[in-house]
Amino acid sequence: MSGLAVLRSTVEWAAQYGSSGRRAVLSVGNFDGLHLGHQKILRQVIERAQTLQGIAGVITFDPHPLKVLRPGKAPPMVETMNQRMEQFAAMGLEAALVLRFDRALAALSPEEFVHGVLVEELKTAAVLVGQNFHFGHRQEGDVDTLTQLGQRFGFSVEIIDPVVIDGEFVSSTGVRGAIAEGRVADAARLLGRPFSLTGEIIRGAGRGATVLFPTLNLAAEQELLPKVGVYATETLLDGRVYRSATNVGFRPTFDGTLLGVESHLFDFSRELTKGRLEVRFWERLRDERKFSGPAELRAQIAADLRETRDYFRRRDGAATQPVRS
Repeated sequence: MSGLAVLRSTVEWAAQYGSSGRRAVLSVGNFDGLHLGHQKILRQVIERAQTLQGIAGVITFDPHPLKVLRPGKAPPMVETMNQRMEQFAAMGLEAALVLRFDRALAALSPEEFVHGVLVEELKTAAVLVGQNFHFGHRQEGDVDTLTQLGQRFGFSVEIIDPVVIDGEFVSSTGVRGAIAEGRVADAARLLGRPFSLTGEIIRGAGRGATVLFPTLNLAAEQELLPKVGVYATETLLDGRVYRSATNVGFRPTFDGTLLGVESHLFDFSRELTKGRLEVRFWERLRDERKFSGPAELRAQIAADLRETRDYFRRRDGAATQPVRS
């Protein structure tokens, strides 16, 4: 995460920036998935920070506030915290303040949060948020509250309009719904990139030899998995991207009971049982189903691989088409 300072407390922020004389230009939120709406806000944070010669930063929370306040209502996270930080870094933010969300933080009134954190600790010059921003105890603060407090304490507030695609407001809820329903192509449109699972390679059941299509098995770190099924994917391994076909499911042909993520990588023949893996989901091909035995399964996997190659061939062709004016 070159260039991004990841700070875990306002004390760390002060140690990093307290003597610089620079003020913070911030957005505040959970930013799960860092979709196109989030990206629009953060691009403007960076632009404003450049204008003011300030610190382009973001405040986010760990864990998600609902995991503390209403665990039964907490949504599954689209990304890990590490993925979130990588996305912040890729956008060009200078600093990310990751506040531990606990009952004490939740008890702060909107004014206490603004004065104690934004003003006294971070010396904030500007805050940029979306229209639905809420903060403080019981989410009592909204954009009007923030604007009034900004006027009172000497920082500017800018409310950023949402991103709308095909009549749909881009939101983390929309991203989660698309992934959970297997609509990974829709999720990619909302995210501006494919949804991805990361984690360690684990040893599989050894059935690759049975069906003659070896796979790499992933222990996913994410809380949210795509709907059970077969997908056209890309797999990042040791710095190289491989086209791949991925099954998310229970292996019903072999009476499996544990949910697994296994990918067959094109142009790859190594046997691996450890290491890091990232699987990027582009298109859902079909539901997972039970076959009569290994022979029928083998034939279906061969068809899945052909369909995956066709998908990427079409995508590559579309990417090379000239733009007509």
